[in-house]
Amino acid sequence: MPYQVPRGMRDILPEEVGRWQALEVRIREMAERYGFREIRTPVVEHTELFLRTVGEGTDIVEKEMYTFPDRGGRSLTLRPEGTAPVIRAYLEHGGASWPQPVKLYYIAPMFRYDRPQYGRYRQHVQFGAEIIGAPSPEADAEVFSLPIRLMQDLGLKEVEVHLNSVGDATCRPAYIDALRAYFSRHLDALCADCRRRHQTNPLRILECREEGCHEIVRGAPSIMEYLDPACREHLEGVKTHFTALGIPYLIDPFIVRGLDYYTRTAVEVYSGKLGAQNAMFGGGRYDGLAEQLDGPPTSGVGFGFGLDRLLLALEQEGLPIPSAAPAAAVYVIAAGAAARGEALRLTDTLRQAGIAADADLLDRAVRAQMRHADKLGARVTLIMGDKELAAAEVTLREMASGTERRVKQAEIVEAVRRALETAKRSAGA
Repeated sequence: MPYQVPRGMRDILPEEVGRWQALEVRIREMAERYGFREIRTPVVEHTELFLRTVGEGTDIVEKEMYTFPDRGGRSLTLRPEGTAPVIRAYLEHGGASWPQPVKLYYIAPMFRYDRPQYGRYRQHVQFGAEIIGAPSPEADAEVFSLPIRLMQDLGLKEVEVHLNSVGDATCRPAYIDALRAYFSRHLDALCADCRRRHQTNPLRILECREEGCHEIVRGAPSIMEYLDPACREHLEGVKTHFTALGIPYLIDPFIVRGLDYYTRTAVEVYSGKLGAQNAMFGGGRYDGLAEQLDGPPTSGVGFGFGLDRLLLALEQEGLPIPSAAPAAAVYVIAAGAAARGEALRLTDTLRQAGIAADADLLDRAVRAQMRHADKLGARVTLIMGDKELAAAEVTLREMASGTERRVKQAEIVEAVRRALETAKRSAGA
């Protein structure tokens, strides 16, 4: 075939889309229950936004961004992560004047040029949420409890929460010096990327996936030894609130996240069912991010959650998300040429009444139309032939039970609604 989807990207076909839609409905319900409002930022931003915030020494900037010049010669980048665009929008539109704190969420595609792996695509969809303007550890617990409660609400059991502090501009420099000194004794054993990171940003070595580097990292100094009193107090506050919420966690001193703008709290959550690629979501606090974008000092904390991973974890734990309602709850079947025009009119009447309906467009036989209705997942079929037309009636068939009855055309909308309610109750929907 001459044209195929680019490597690392994929088509989500109609039979899969129903699961995505059902999951997105659950996410929106949960986010709004927590008081978050949806924000939608452009899929492209000026490249400088990510260079200044994510960090020039990070894998995202050095290896993974899709960057290109537009026709005006400006450098643009497909959005690799969601937080920097949200803060850019907050500053650009005067978010400081909005009721504080500002709680925003998004469900949006992200783009990273990375080696495609199980559950990891170059275009992937993230659910993210941010609390802007609240510096307290309560805000950290609030925003991270949202995706954790979502996973619990979906029934996931094998979930592990890892918590750390990455310090701040006051205490982190001493830790970076300690890391640089430690790794200088192991330079020959580090991969080429980590030897370069040793000079540019040794924190990045802690998240290297190469096995040899991973072994060396095990003996590296812990940031817990370098936290100043303010960062230590903040971490203790987050731990206290996690405990109060009944959220088990592990302290993991080697979580640093892949973005330079993080300060203090860093969180990663893993699934026990996804093998080596087991990270479900991650996030942290970013109190200096607005200042990096020439805004006033503004606290913030948030996360990004890959929905591909979430759907895989649900499948692995035997908790598949049911598809949304069928595209056509009702299918109108025309038996004979005289009924075809009337079938189209009846289909339109149902749609105007708020009922999802479809009808045959290929002049198929009645039996073929019935098979097609079954494939579409229709719960009710309406059959129109010469007898029904003469009596101004329709034959209503409930697909699950196979029961049929004649209904006057003037009463069909209410009869269909009742039949659909019966079908939903029978299916446990």
